[in-house]
Amino acid sequence: MESKRVAAERAVEFVTDGMIVGLGTGSTAFWAIRKIGQRVKEGLKIQAIATSTASEKLARELGIPLLSFAEIDTIDVTIDGADEVDSNWNLTKGGGGALLREKIVASVSKELIIIVDESKIVEELGSFPLPVEIIPFGYEMTLKQLHKLGAEPLLRKTDDQIYKTDNGNFIADCHFGKIANPEELHQALNLIPGVVDNGLFVKLATHVIVGHKDGSVRELSPS
Repeated sequence: MESKRVAAERAVEFVTDGMIVGLGTGSTAFWAIRKIGQRVKEGLKIQAIATSTASEKLARELGIPLLSFAEIDTIDVTIDGADEVDSNWNLTKGGGGALLREKIVASVSKELIIIVDESKIVEELGSFPLPVEIIPFGYEMTLKQLHKLGAEPLLRKTDDQIYKTDNGNFIADCHFGKIANPEELHQALNLIPGVVDNGLFVKLATHVIVGHKDGSVRELSPS
């Protein structure tokens, strides 16, 4: 918890008056939203876009002003977590179930700051199963197509019920083994009818901030 908090608080230092800020989802992004809320109370003047109903609820509770996409063209900076970050700053995201909204926000952000603890830094993606958001209609066939692509897909469930995203879709957690070419796999997955999007974030991160158990923080340099 401490490692996530210190990484999040370092990332929030990038936020300045007048910015439009993307609010990520998950246990690490939670700490960033908390810190942004504190700074708003201290006088920081920003507006925000949330990537999930949970993050939106927290932002409202903390008094962070929220916008709709109809009101903006771009986002200045988004702060979000990741399940894995490889040596080229490709990401696996979606463990929290908000990968589609997170990707929409990340894709229109000038800066994407990824905050993680040290356990999330890997040489190659693949140890963490790749979340793939799929529509409910014909999901059984979509799972078969994912299997043909080399995955071992497992439909995500919560309390024995099929998990539904904020968009009303399902998530297939796919075990591919090591992912040597994330960009190629990303494209192949999104060509499958029934797949909405997947949790590979390729060439989107502009900063990666790592928190450590001892309370230290480091910002990675691009390779």
